Amino acid sequence: MSLKVIAAPNSFKGSLNATSVAEAIAEGVRRVDPEAECRLIPLADGGDGTVRAFLAAMGGTAVARRVTGPLGEPVEAAFAILPDGKTAVIEMAAASGLVLVPTDRRDPMRATTYGTGQLVRAAIDLGCRKIIVGIGGSATVDGGAGLAQALGARLLDRTGRELPSGGGALAGLDRIETGEFDRVVAGVELTVASDVDNPLCGPNGAAAVFGPQKGATLEMVAALDRALAHYGRILARDLRRDVAGRPGAGAAGGLGAGLMAFFGARLTPGIDLILDLVGFGEQLPWADLVFTGEGRVDGQTVRGKGPYGVARAAAEAGRPTVVLAGSIGPGAGELEKVGRTVVLPIVDGPMPLEVAMEDAAGLVAAASERAARVFLMGRDAR
Repeated sequence: MSLKVIAAPNSFKGSLNATSVAEAIAEGVRRVDPEAECRLIPLADGGDGTVRAFLAAMGGTAVARRVTGPLGEPVEAAFAILPDGKTAVIEMAAASGLVLVPTDRRDPMRATTYGTGQLVRAAIDLGCRKIIVGIGGSATVDGGAGLAQALGARLLDRTGRELPSGGGALAGLDRIETGEFDRVVAGVELTVASDVDNPLCGPNGAAAVFGPQKGATLEMVAALDRALAHYGRILARDLRRDVAGRPGAGAAGGLGAGLMAFFGARLTPGIDLILDLVGFGEQLPWADLVFTGEGRVDGQTVRGKGPYGVARAAAEAGRPTVVLAGSIGPGAGELEKVGRTVVLPIVDGPMPLEVAMEDAAGLVAAASERAARVFLMGRDAR
C-alpha cells in the first residue's frame, strides 16, 4: 500500500520558501516509495510566506507598493486582497523584516515599522475593512510606533516634536495624540497573526529575547527594554489599554503591543489561522505520516510556531509527525513531547552554514528519505 504523506512545512529562512521545502520533502519520500501520495501544504505562522499561504489557499490579488524599509530606505512590498475585496493580508516582514537588512547594518535602536503602517494605509485606501497582519520576522524593536505614525498618530516628546524612528527614541516619548489616526482607521477590524506569546518587557520581552538577533548589544537590549517599558506606560495612560503584560505584546519587537493598544487588535496564533484556512484537521485522517519543519527548532518553537501547530493537530488526529530542522537549539526536545513527534536535523554531518543553506533542498530531500524509510520499516514489521 502506497504511503500517504502530508508535507506542511514553514520556510527555511534565507534558503528555501515553504513551497520549495514541501517539494523537497515529496522528492525524498518518493525515493523510498515511488507511488507515494503527497499533499503539499506550504505554511506560514505570521512571518515570511503568510501572504503567499493565504493566496494559495483562498485566491485573491497581490498588491505591490513602494514603502519605507526598516532603515528608512524604500523597498517594494506586496500584500494580498482576498476575493471578498474587503479583507487584506499583510506580512510585516515584507516592509519591516530582518531579511531586508544586511547583517552588518542591523540597528534595532532606529529600525522602524513605518513601512508596515504604509501597507495598512494602502489596504484601507483600497476599501479593506478587515486586515490580517502577520508579524513574524521583524527587524524592529519600536513597539509599532512607526506603524502608528504612518497612520496618523502623533508620538511627541516634551517639546511637542514628533519622535524620530526606532525603539531607542521611545525613551523620550511624552504623549500620544490619535485624532488623525482614529479618523483613518475608523471601521477597520485588525487581527494579528503572531508566532510568539512573549510580553513586551522583562527577561522574556521583545528586547531581551529577540533584540540580539536584530543586532542589539547587551547595552542596547537594556536601553530598549527601558524604552519599551516607558512606552507601555504611555500607551496605558493615553490610549487606556494596558497591554505590556499581555501574551504576544513582545512579538515583532513590540508590534504586538502597539497593535493591541492602537487598534484593540486580537492576537491569534498565525499557524492556527492558516491551518483552519486550509482545512488541515480535515485532511489528517487521510495521511499515514506528516512532515513539517523550519530553519531552526528550539524552545521558541513550542510557543506558537508552525511546526508546533502542525504537530499538535497531528497528535489530536493520532498521526505521527517528523519535524525537519535546519538547526536545533536548546529546548527543541519540548516539541517531541507533542504526540508522536520526532525532530530530525537535515544535516548529516558537520558542514559550514553557507554550504547547508546552499544545498538545503538536497538536505531536506535526503532527511525526508531517511525518515520515510524508517517509518515504512516499522510499518512493515507490524
